[in-house]
Amino acid sequence: MTVLVTGGAGFIGSNFVHQWLSATDEQLVNLDALTYAGNLANLAAIEGDPRHVFVRGDIGDRALIDRLFAEHQPRAVIHFAAESHVDRSIHGPGAFIQTNVVGTFSLLESARGHWRSLTPEARDLFRFLQVSTDEVYGSLTPDAAPFAETHPFEPNSPYSASKAAADHLVRAWFHTYGLPVLTTHCSNNYGPYHFPEKLIPLVIANALAGKPLPIYGDGRQVRDWLYVEDHCHAIARVLEAGRVGESYHIGGWNEMTNLDVVNTLCVILDELRPKAGSYKDQITFVKDRPGHDRRYAMDARKIERELGWRPKETFATGIRKTVQWYLDNQPWVEGVTSGAYRQWMNQHYGA
Repeated sequence: MTVLVTGGAGFIGSNFVHQWLSATDEQLVNLDALTYAGNLANLAAIEGDPRHVFVRGDIGDRALIDRLFAEHQPRAVIHFAAESHVDRSIHGPGAFIQTNVVGTFSLLESARGHWRSLTPEARDLFRFLQVSTDEVYGSLTPDAAPFAETHPFEPNSPYSASKAAADHLVRAWFHTYGLPVLTTHCSNNYGPYHFPEKLIPLVIANALAGKPLPIYGDGRQVRDWLYVEDHCHAIARVLEAGRVGESYHIGGWNEMTNLDVVNTLCVILDELRPKAGSYKDQITFVKDRPGHDRRYAMDARKIERELGWRPKETFATGIRKTVQWYLDNQPWVEGVTSGAYRQWMNQHYGA
């Protein structure tokens, strides 16, 4: 038996690959284009593992995808591959449309062709799991109920709009063609192998380098924080027992403002890597980004009720593990922060 994972050299994807191989002997084919956020260093610990087949390629390459389906006959696709950074989508939305919309369409068509070629028994077992985001729902007011699976899509950035479009395609391929799909929507992830353009790894890297810790606007934007290993366990559970055609919310039950997250990081760094003064002295407020959603929160009761999943980590335990991982893996951080990445950061956030 084999599963096909797209984007398995990225942040969440690589964590899923590690977790999957630690829990099963099933072969995993890992397809990743190795753009700026895809990093083979994320997979160094499983180099040489015969169960892990890495293929460098694009989800939009139909000939390649068709060949992988024919050669490996996967029983499932877990689709992580996506352009995912809101700031980058504002500056260059075209790449997000190409990867997240056109790429997902191409992958769905290849999966549909493969699925139709299977025996009736194998067709019943096949699954296409779309990994999506809470950002497709737009923004919540401070007193609003968290997003439920029935909440309408109201994306506010090019990134979230492209993911919403992909989710609609996945739904349509189920209702029109019968392709057995599952969709998950997660809240903000954090943990090992997180590319340092997102808030938590960026703050850790800048703090250790003595650089400003940039916070958009007033820092009161609220996010629900989910430890990446909890997310990966949830995806595996949905793949195992989720109802075909359904979507499941995966949340951490940890709503916090961005400012509180940064202050928490500073307190932990003050303890684990003390210096003269506090890291809080490096906090700098910068101009808010266009269309910045104010609050996300996930109602994750459905997955707990139907599949028995609930996160194991609180924010307090997960964030401490995360900081310690970055302190212990500085060579990894140095390896991913290439000259091109630093140039982009300087252009976007200023000196």
